[in-house]
Amino acid sequence: MSSRGRVIVLVAGVAVVAAAATVGAVVITTNGGKKASPTRAVPTLRSGAPPLLLDLGVRTDPEARALRRALALYGQGRRRAAGRIFARYDSLEAQVGAALAAWPAHRGRIQSLSARHPKSALVQLHEGWVLYWARRTPAALAAWRRTKLLQPDSSYSVRAGDLLHPELPIPGLPFFVPSFPSPPGLATLAPPRQLAILAARARSGGARDKILYGTALQRLVRPLSAERQFRAAAILAPKDPDARVAAAVGLFDKDSPQRAFGRLGPLVDVFPHAPTVRFHLGLLLLWLGQVDRAKEQLRLARAQAPDSPLGREAKRFLDRLEGTSTRTQR
Repeated sequence: MSSRGRVIVLVAGVAVVAAAATVGAVVITTNGGKKASPTRAVPTLRSGAPPLLLDLGVRTDPEARALRRALALYGQGRRRAAGRIFARYDSLEAQVGAALAAWPAHRGRIQSLSARHPKSALVQLHEGWVLYWARRTPAALAAWRRTKLLQPDSSYSVRAGDLLHPELPIPGLPFFVPSFPSPPGLATLAPPRQLAILAARARSGGARDKILYGTALQRLVRPLSAERQFRAAAILAPKDPDARVAAAVGLFDKDSPQRAFGRLGPLVDVFPHAPTVRFHLGLLLLWLGQVDRAKEQLRLARAQAPDSPLGREAKRFLDRLEGTSTRTQR
């Protein structure tokens, strides 16, 4: 996306790393469709190691920097080197990392952490992965359901939603793309400073300030906090299509996507000439895997304002979708 479409570069400061980005689309199976052997009392572990996800937000302290290095090593399959870094720290993130870095030798550590921290979405998410790797799929699903409920305003809850809904093709949640630019010079600042400025502007400013802060929170995978900012913007500016559309997009949840569509769909008639409505309808439809309907909405957004930022973004999406379709047919 363009810098205008991204609004800010906070995404670069989000340390949410998983070993397999598409794990949500593949892990919910029952032993690969094969029946378990009746002669095996204990099923074998799945190959490889479970993913590791640690949400460090925009932290820049020494431990956060070290944990990010360890996450990168883990993602490269260099678990022993990652484990040495995790072992230096006592935080819950480091303990989870150390347990998985020793996989499969110390897989019981995750269950021990779960018993000591039953309200930690971080631990519950990884307990689900450990259970899945042990081929205990129903127990894994139960752990992911707990994850989603424990801390719904977290990346751990969002990832659990991916795992619980493998039928939906895109990980994460759809994002809102403002039709207006971010403050000049914001993208040149470090992520913590960006976030502080946007938060201050949202507290004292108007609807657009709240929208921009909500967008930043979306990039940091704080869906409930983002939705609150979008809702506040819509209350302040009910005739602003960006505010109303953002409030609708912020309601999207994989358990009940109809809530977002129920708010967004009627805005086609309320704002018939605003490309943001059609553009975001296209995005939400992509998240449901309805590619043809998504293309239709993106084409309408493009036709409404071809030279606008959202019109150009719609064209980029359409170009990528057409390229994907061509490669798939081959």
